[in-house]
Amino acid sequence: MRGDQWHLPFLHISEAHLVSQGSGVIVAVPDTGVDPHPDLRENLLAGTDVIPGGSGDGRRDQDSHGTSMAGLIASHGSAGNRGALGVAPKAKILPIFDTQPGGIGEADALAIGIEFAITNGADIISISAVAGASVRLQQALEAALDANIVVVAAAGNWPPDAGVRYPATEGGVIAVGGVDRAGQHAAVSVTGPEVDVVAPAVDIYSTSYGGKYSKGTGTSSATAIVAGAAALIRSKYPYLPAQEVAHRLTATAVDKGPPGRDDEYGYGLIDLVAALTADVPPLGFESVSAPAGTADARPSEDGGSAVRGFATLGVIVAVGVGWAFVARRRRRGDDPPPRISR
Repeated sequence: MRGDQWHLPFLHISEAHLVSQGSGVIVAVPDTGVDPHPDLRENLLAGTDVIPGGSGDGRRDQDSHGTSMAGLIASHGSAGNRGALGVAPKAKILPIFDTQPGGIGEADALAIGIEFAITNGADIISISAVAGASVRLQQALEAALDANIVVVAAAGNWPPDAGVRYPATEGGVIAVGGVDRAGQHAAVSVTGPEVDVVAPAVDIYSTSYGGKYSKGTGTSSATAIVAGAAALIRSKYPYLPAQEVAHRLTATAVDKGPPGRDDEYGYGLIDLVAALTADVPPLGFESVSAPAGTADARPSEDGGSAVRGFATLGVIVAVGVGWAFVARRRRRGDDPPPRISR
């Protein structure tokens, strides 16, 4: 399993873990719930069910999507470097069950999950979904940002010209696009002026329910990886404001595509080691729109949006268990409101 997680050496995770592993940080995952997988259960807190049908505390998942996202963030693996490893293996996951496979939920369900995260100590909220911009959801996101919580959201999936979807379009939210194994724009990832950073999004292996594993493609996975990166930063710099955490991610990103920020890569590909160790001037001393770094991407040598009912963003395929399924793409929601700067 560990050898299939190509994104770990690609992002130089071993080097990053010498600096930070995410201890002391809580990441809320509003999704399909999180199964207590053996590679993850030590980091899994009791959460909540926003809608009926779960375990009551968020620790049940019949879809696999939520467990996969949580595993990318904080899986601790098992003895002998076996099993799945998350970007921040000492962070804690706050699971929130707010959507059902095949069901149509409400944007307000995500809002309730965000409200729960705010009142239960979340440092980061990882949203691997898109949703209609209800008033309550907009207010919940605003409250999370005002509470000094880093909010990370998926830009959205195919078709690429569909544009970045809400809540990734909300001002202050880190909008995440995806790259493939070669570090190039992933065909599944949408583009737009709201994209802030990109991360691996193709053939991403993680945990699944029932002790199984999964393979996913989509900006869902990239978002969870960036949430893990934010956890590393918040653990290393516990007094750094949320806006400065986001600034570290964008200021140290490896520039891709045309020089400077662009609609495919945003400020560039996240660089975990640089984000943890670089001397980054705080906001106000460096332009927020300054071009991203131009360091070598150092790739490893080895290697639908919705009325969210909430659309989970990516294809999740169980491996090694004789079956597969595709995370359902729900119908499109309304166009998002204009991005509001904070």
